[in-house]
Parts: sequence; structure tokens; C-alpha cells
Amino acid sequence: MTTLSAFKNFTDNLPEDEHMMPVLFIGHGSPMNGIEDTEFSRRWTQMAKETPTPKAVLVVSAHWLTRGTRITAMDFPKTIHDFGGFPRELFAVQYPAPGDPLLAKETAKLIQSTQVELDHDWGLDHGTWTIIRHMYPHADIPVLQLSIDYSKHPQYHYEMAKELYALRKKGVLIIGSGNMVHNLRMAAWDRLNEQFAFDWASKINDQFKYLIQQNDHRALINYEKLGREATLAIPTPDHYLPLIYTLGLKSSKDNVAFFNDKAVAGSLTMTSVKIG
Repeated sequence: MTTLSAFKNFTDNLPEDEHMMPVLFIGHGSPMNGIEDTEFSRRWTQMAKETPTPKAVLVVSAHWLTRGTRITAMDFPKTIHDFGGFPRELFAVQYPAPGDPLLAKETAKLIQSTQVELDHDWGLDHGTWTIIRHMYPHADIPVLQLSIDYSKHPQYHYEMAKELYALRKKGVLIIGSGNMVHNLRMAAWDRLNEQFAFDWASKINDQFKYLIQQNDHRALINYEKLGREATLAIPTPDHYLPLIYTLGLKSSKDNVAFFNDKAVAGSLTMTSVKIG
């Protein structure tokens, strides 16, 4: 199994720009995207083809909220079916990618702002495997998850993400998995398969994209000050915080591109970001 230590000497001898991995924020939407051939899942497959093959993948998922910070550190993380009311075939899915305990330990050491606990109980939740199984269907690349300390402000998560920057130089693909606009209470469930946005959702999604393009991370961190539309888009920050992690990993040299820039059910946007 390839580990951080195993390829450290190789990557240390390479010029930085020649091996820097991009960072992705992916709007994962419905768990059904994990098994269906949709416009969104097809783009995830294509994104993997456009990205250098990673040594490992580290995902910050909206669906692992903890007090304190944890990272999966088992040899083989289980596939977690953390949802209800979906077809049996979705619950039958297994994504048997390996973990990487050594990489987990090295990543925990990189984070100096808090103590990171090595976790052996969680696994890969649907914020991770529904995406990754389309990107790397052979399940032959180690996958780890980093939890979100839900007691902390977005600024805390932004600063912590910066401590993970060295992983980009080591061939690790870091993905934030959530949704920029995620208001389930206002969703038009009878139109889940239609691509449309309520006016407020479209307005704030465009504003988020503009601020990302302008590198105005301060405004995105303090999203509560962006007005009523932001409050509607982010009734709780769980699906938004993974975006903050990806922004924290951006360098001044990185380009930004958007993909899957669509809305479904009126109040959910699949808008995704490639950094680098």
C-alpha cells in the first residue's frame, strides 16, 4: 500500500508546480447520484480522468460532524449507509477502498492547531462514496475522511485547512463534499429531478461564485453577513463548511473553475469547484 512516507522522497525532489494536486469542492446532492447515471455523476467520472491519479484521497464530508477533529485510520473503512427512504439497491452498495493508517497519522501530525484523534469506527459515508465510486470505480486508491468539528466557526476550519496544504504536494487529492445551497425544508421534492432554482437560491449561488472568483474568502467565511439569501441557503453550516476547507487550501497561483453548476428541487445547488 502506498503511504505518505513511501513517496515522500520522490515528491520532495520534484518542483512544486509539477506535482501539485488540485483541490475539489463537490456538490454531492442526493445519495441516488451514487448509483445513477446522471449528468452530475458523469462529470465526476470525467473529473477523475482530468486529474492526476492520486496517491490517496482525503474527503471532508458534510456527513461526519464531531466534537473535536477525527480522521479515519483503519486499513479498510466500512461503507456507511447514512440515509433512509431510498431503494434497497442503494443500501446494497459497498465501496471497498483501502484506508491508509500511516497517512492518517502523518495528516494528524500536520494539524498543529488541535489534537486530531485517529478514528477506527467511522468509515466512508455517502458524502464520500457516492462520489468516489464514480471517480475511482476499481476502489484501488486509499480513501480517508476528516471530520468536521461542528462546534467551531468557519474561520477555524479555514485556518485548519491551511495546515493540510502540504498534502497537495504529496499526491493527495483533497475533496470537500457538501452543497453550497442546501435547504431541505424548502426543497420542492416533487421536482427533485428537475433542474431549477428558486430566485433566492440562484442569486446567492451566483454571489458565492463571484466571491470565490474574486478570492474574497473573508466574505465567504462570514456568510451570515451576506443577507437573507445566505441564511436561506445555509440554515445549518454542515454542507457549507466543506467549501471553506477547499478555499483554505487555495494558493495564490491556483486557477478556479466551476462544474456541475446546476440547481435541483429549487433549493439545492450542485455547483462544484476545481481549485488548481
